[in-house]
Amino acid sequence: MTIIEDAPVTQRTPDVTAHRSAPAPAAPPYPTGDQPVRSTQDRVADLVRLREEVVRGPSVKATEAQHAKGKLTARERIDLLFDKGTFTEVEGLRRHRATGFGMESRRPHSDGVITGWGLVHGREVFVYAHDFRIFGGALGEAHATKIHKIMDMAAAAGAPVVGLCDGAGARIQEGVTALAGYGGIFQRNVRNSGVIPQISVIMGPCAGGAAYSPALTDFVFMVRETSQMFITGPDVVQAVTGERITQNELGGADVHTGVSGVAQFAHDTEEECLQEVRYLLSLLPANNRELPPHTTADDPEDRRTDSLVDLVPAERGRSYDMRRVIEEIADDGEYFEVHERWAGNVICALTRLGGQVAGIVANQPGDLAGVLDISSSEKAARFVQFCDAFNIPLVTLVDVPGFLPGVDQEHGGVIRHGAKLLYAYCNATVPRISVVLRKAYGGAYIVMDSQSIGADLTLAWPTNEIAVMGAEGAANVIFRREIAASDDPESTRARLIEEYQNKLMHPYYAAEHGLVDDVIHPGETRTRLITALRMLRAKHTALPSRKHGNQPQ
Repeated sequence: MTIIEDAPVTQRTPDVTAHRSAPAPAAPPYPTGDQPVRSTQDRVADLVRLREEVVRGPSVKATEAQHAKGKLTARERIDLLFDKGTFTEVEGLRRHRATGFGMESRRPHSDGVITGWGLVHGREVFVYAHDFRIFGGALGEAHATKIHKIMDMAAAAGAPVVGLCDGAGARIQEGVTALAGYGGIFQRNVRNSGVIPQISVIMGPCAGGAAYSPALTDFVFMVRETSQMFITGPDVVQAVTGERITQNELGGADVHTGVSGVAQFAHDTEEECLQEVRYLLSLLPANNRELPPHTTADDPEDRRTDSLVDLVPAERGRSYDMRRVIEEIADDGEYFEVHERWAGNVICALTRLGGQVAGIVANQPGDLAGVLDISSSEKAARFVQFCDAFNIPLVTLVDVPGFLPGVDQEHGGVIRHGAKLLYAYCNATVPRISVVLRKAYGGAYIVMDSQSIGADLTLAWPTNEIAVMGAEGAANVIFRREIAASDDPESTRARLIEEYQNKLMHPYYAAEHGLVDDVIHPGETRTRLITALRMLRAKHTALPSRKHGNQPQ
């Protein structure tokens, strides 16, 4: 069984018997011994036949077994990822050189991984795709070397790399050389981080060492029911803890997109998943030296967003869906949300404004009142870092009552995790625009890209309330003695709350002190954002010379 030794997988054993029973390969397409020299036409015919065998795969039975699990073959996935007819394969004839354990008699071409490049929406993208039909997609020395090569080619060409993952871990028959192959992949993941976009698409088992590479990439897609990721499988969990759990319950798509936060996207079918990968690539630059692709928007840049006046209630305690705000300001109402099902109290999305790609970070009053907590801080911080790495400007929509209080949050390190978001914004050099819609209280206001930490432009609606805390809490602290000594404490408290609001929490206080650049009509929001992004498009900020910062972990 070809799985990583320290992470047993209970997935059905790959159908390697079908490969063993396949007919012996034809005579090699080159002269041996005393055979006469063959013509060029004969050799070309042999090459055509060999290529057809490689594309066809190990056997019909192995392909049928893959389809029976509800999964496509590696080549079928590649056909869906790339523009039709644009894929070019690299090292399709590669074979392993391992011996022992019967490996010398089982040397299929490609060695269980297909590598190459093609076009996605007319732009170059590199790919490696595990072929589960061959050795269960398990990684050996030759297999790993092919992946190393395509990752190096992607970096040299300055183009994204997509990994279509469907493998059962390291190839046990090859021992430590297989494990070393993972090390080479991890090293390249880190070296290419922030240089070229890296996307992992989990389309089958991804266990043990194989799970670390996706965790190092920018985005992880998963397919429900057929893909799983875990370090140790259900059998090990049961042996150690006594807990019985299925593969999907332990590391399925819904677990990693809704509970652990390891994956950003989950889809019901491979076809839908790969279409969404294509759409994401259409929003990203090829590398960190380019700007995101700009399009001509059909949606008028001067379109007003007056519906926002009624959409966002002035009462600070009333909820609403921030997604509707994003739809109003985005070109044609379209946006691509990242981590939709994890840490829902903050929204992270890619969209276009006037044809220009922008990253949206927004508090979500419809989930936990939009507070910041451990998970939402981590989610937003990683998204901000990604956008900054790839020259994607940031628009922050602020309606935040503060950080979530509680023993669990404090003991879980909310200070440390909140500092990740603060660090990410302070370190970002891309254009940064923030819009305060309503509440912006305390440290959470500062963290959500306030002017004091470097936002290029800060706008606010006339419903904004920027303050250390809400008026009720502030009055109770400042005037507690006066309220306690009053003959009518409730009446006195109400009067003092109103006084505090009138003096320090009116919508123009921050503008009067230069902490907000302008107070705008909500109907102007889209136009003002597009105009500001155009003005900031050529922004350049030089950071101090250093090896790297020491960001919170």
